[in-house]
Amino acid sequence: MAYNVIKISPISPATDLANPLILPLSFFDLVWLKDIPTNRVSFYKLTESSRDSFYSLILPKLEHSLSLVLSHFLPLSGHVKWNQEDPKPHIIISPQDAVSLTVAETDADFTHLSGKGFRYQTELRALVPELPVSSDSAPILTLQITLFPNQGFCIGTTIHHAAVDGKTLVKFLKSWAHICKYGAIPQDLDLPMVLDRTVINLPSELPNLSVDVRTLKLPPVKEIEEDVVRFAFELTHENVKKLRERAKSESTRSDLQLSTFVVTYAYVLTCVVKARGVNADQPVPFTFVADFRDRLDPPVPASYFGNCVLPVNFLGYKAKTFLGEEGFVNGVEIVNDAVRDLSLRGAESIWELYEEGLKKIEPGIKKLSVGGSNRFGIYETDFGWGRPVHTENVSNSGNLLYSMSESRDEAGGVEIGMCLKKCEMDVFVTEFQNGL
Repeated sequence: MAYNVIKISPISPATDLANPLILPLSFFDLVWLKDIPTNRVSFYKLTESSRDSFYSLILPKLEHSLSLVLSHFLPLSGHVKWNQEDPKPHIIISPQDAVSLTVAETDADFTHLSGKGFRYQTELRALVPELPVSSDSAPILTLQITLFPNQGFCIGTTIHHAAVDGKTLVKFLKSWAHICKYGAIPQDLDLPMVLDRTVINLPSELPNLSVDVRTLKLPPVKEIEEDVVRFAFELTHENVKKLRERAKSESTRSDLQLSTFVVTYAYVLTCVVKARGVNADQPVPFTFVADFRDRLDPPVPASYFGNCVLPVNFLGYKAKTFLGEEGFVNGVEIVNDAVRDLSLRGAESIWELYEEGLKKIEPGIKKLSVGGSNRFGIYETDFGWGRPVHTENVSNSGNLLYSMSESRDEAGGVEIGMCLKKCEMDVFVTEFQNGL
């Protein structure tokens, strides 16, 4: 399987920026300052995808619409920078800034990589660009478009998490797709974006942000092992309904708010614990990311550009909690209560608990976490050649990260992108399918 880089081009926003634009990092941005970049790849099948048609028709349209949409999402063309005289980093957008777009070709099997079966993580990682981070500067966004001649193409995105969260990124991708297809900005995506950081009614600092270590460099991530694979699972609307009914029948509580997220997370959690074959007394830490846009006072505008999410830790549970007949309902009740209590605990308290919790995780113990949401509508990104046949978060966190999105072809369903060692994935597939 060969990859050939055709060109790397800077794509500038289609706007005249006379002076640098400087944005402070909010409380929520600083939370993600040292987090790994977020990687997503979306596959588009083409009926006519010869090299000539791609380079003469499709690529110019993608590049032009990218320039147009960046004028509505200006910070994406900028950098996170930490100048020596500043106590905290900032987002800085300079007049000469641009997004780096890599264009590549591959002879890989499009049907295989865009499918839902076993795919090696290393295969998919080749389809997303690197994000070059130095001690004092990091681009916010890099992109890669890879052509599979006579098959299709994919768009790989790599984003610095200190600048945007998943909801903002998907809004950008939807807007880019809409402009590419229709030539105009969509009317239903709450544009222009709000850049004003004062809409976040929280202190713009973190208690643990050390000024002694003034670097933007990210902590090292363990290299991907050769036997790590991805597999995409689907919970149909009927599956979700049955899981909800199962939770109601097995729980003695009547106060459960059985959202699609709660039952999906609990089900995946129990399957992962079984698939990993850990000792019953081994700690099982896990986390999810909570959106605080509607949980702050006042609420944050839907058009806000930036992060408004926090990680929520679950500690103190052992594998035996999620094994056996009561494993699923235990997971449901735990996740349900955490979601219910988000507004009561407050963002600052949740962050402090998260930070304290990380210190308690034993070395070598992996933490299960989820990226994405079944409410983002990522499959609505049609650039003019149809919706993606598949899209997946392929970030390499070193932990047990899985992605969640809405189903492509059925309202109310959920798509789950799981990443595990091959031997664990074999068991996960069996547990997942047999439990439905």
